[in-house]
Amino acid sequence: MKTILLVDDEPKIRDLARDYLEHAGYAVESAADGRAALQAVRTRTPDLIVLDLGLPEVDGLEVIRTIRRDSAVPIVVLTARDDEIDKLLGLELGADAYVTKPFSPRELVARVKAVLRRSERPAEVGDVIRAGDVTIDVPRMRVDVAGRLVELTPTEFQLLATLAARPGRIFTRSQLLDAIRGVTFESYERAIDTHVKNLRRKLEPDPREPRHVLTVYGVGYRFADERSA
Repeated sequence: MKTILLVDDEPKIRDLARDYLEHAGYAVESAADGRAALQAVRTRTPDLIVLDLGLPEVDGLEVIRTIRRDSAVPIVVLTARDDEIDKLLGLELGADAYVTKPFSPRELVARVKAVLRRSERPAEVGDVIRAGDVTIDVPRMRVDVAGRLVELTPTEFQLLATLAARPGRIFTRSQLLDAIRGVTFESYERAIDTHVKNLRRKLEPDPREPRHVLTVYGVGYRFADERSA
């Protein structure tokens, strides 16, 4: 049984979300502030974290930043409906998805399921993808760039695998959203730009001059095709 760590300082939200997540078959542990959340991650290793950004003690963005120093555990953030900056900051720090408040508990459960599926079955491609000096071991979710292991979040891994499986093919942001979500939600194409920025920071020798994940201006992104280089 998968374990979800639910972090929110509002008891009513925790109770409601817990009921729906447990009904969906997950074990749920909870924390009411950022400090307790970090302690729970260190001691209990959840399979996924649902994290409110507006937390006491340690805010949600700092919780993500701290977790991402040594863990790729999937994170779904809860944000206020109009806080676009918080959405972008959360994704840039390494969150995998977001749900806006007020939210439907069914939407939260669907998002949790989609992110967990993404981490369990990263890509519908071959077992090993090789593109230039990038090797992607899909079953193990391992990425090797010129002999250097690179740790990615499940969302970053899915995005990279989608692009690298078809070098040279141009993907629109909408197509990449479809590839990484696994289930239809509201479009938020700027999220793709943020995930690409994170990918480049981890993959590229110089993220400002990317060699692997390339921008096709006005359209989207493609993985470099070595044959046409």
